Amino acid sequence: MKADFLIVGQGVAGSVLAWTLDQRGCSVILADAPTLPSASAVAAGIVNPLTGRKLVRTWKANELFPFLHQFYTDIEDQLGVHFFQSKNIYRPFRSDIEKTTYQALAEAEDVRQYVSQEIDNQKYSDYIDNPFGGIEVTQAGWLDLVEFVRIIKGYFIKKNQYYEGVVKNKDLEISDSRIEWKGIEIGKVLFSDGVLARENPLLAWLPYNPVKGQILTALVDNYSISNIVNQGIFILPVRKGLVKLGATYSWHDLDWQTTDDGRAFLESKVRAVLKVPYEVVGQQAGIRPSTKDRRPFIGLHPEHPAVGIFGGMGTKGVSLAPYLAEQFARHLLDGEELNPEVNISRYISLLEGARNA
Repeated sequence: MKADFLIVGQGVAGSVLAWTLDQRGCSVILADAPTLPSASAVAAGIVNPLTGRKLVRTWKANELFPFLHQFYTDIEDQLGVHFFQSKNIYRPFRSDIEKTTYQALAEAEDVRQYVSQEIDNQKYSDYIDNPFGGIEVTQAGWLDLVEFVRIIKGYFIKKNQYYEGVVKNKDLEISDSRIEWKGIEIGKVLFSDGVLARENPLLAWLPYNPVKGQILTALVDNYSISNIVNQGIFILPVRKGLVKLGATYSWHDLDWQTTDDGRAFLESKVRAVLKVPYEVVGQQAGIRPSTKDRRPFIGLHPEHPAVGIFGGMGTKGVSLAPYLAEQFARHLLDGEELNPEVNISRYISLLEGARNA
């Protein structure tokens, strides 16, 4: 038996890459171990072209956002499923000074296209504390990650191209041109397993900077806001009466455990924004596969060209993965050069240092 690619890890990045290569006519085996933790199982799945208090445009937003909206809706149309929703993000102002600052920022050429010119502040005011009004960020949205991953898994199961279990490095017989794995001849193995790549001897030289995050799930009666609200915390409507609240950021205590401090922090934030009662019914924690330079890790191993990685997307995997998977596919199949900002070759000096240590 032969396969073009073995993709290890089925979070959002692995799922998107597997689909992209499959649609290019490649034979893909998608492998995942449900016993291992996954950031995608916890992440909110929000896509947002403008972030931070300074309304910073997401890296390559002009390319990423049209592409991701088309990518996810095309899968929905092809499979007759639903897991992606376009939603604006409402950002209430905290003061008149912030209002003036944000309105000035929103006039910048690279920001204006992502800001709604007409905002109905009144529709939020029964639920959200917004005495100074707010702005709405457009071209945003929400991917139901649990549903998306489930759908992609089912697609590859039906094709008999899904492996449920841990792919161990010792089971990979690596040569320059191919991989032997469980009696299957693989063209390339591509690791897309989040922060677990740090434990992979082939990839441990890459400088991850993982971030722990926690979110809450809460019930809110008669909450009629369909858009996402963001003011120091996001309020994401999942379905009628159910919202997700998040998120925390911690570069310490990097485990997958929820904490009382995390919940207390989030509740203090939400009480300052949400005017109606809510009841927390769940709490989750995950570790985001962020990197030192905040750019993904994509490319083939400099010394083992049959081994590659597609990961390191931090908090923006839902936004980054579709566009970058297409770029990686063109690199793998058509020989196109990867963007040097994401190509792991930018860290080849660290590989040489690790080898000589």
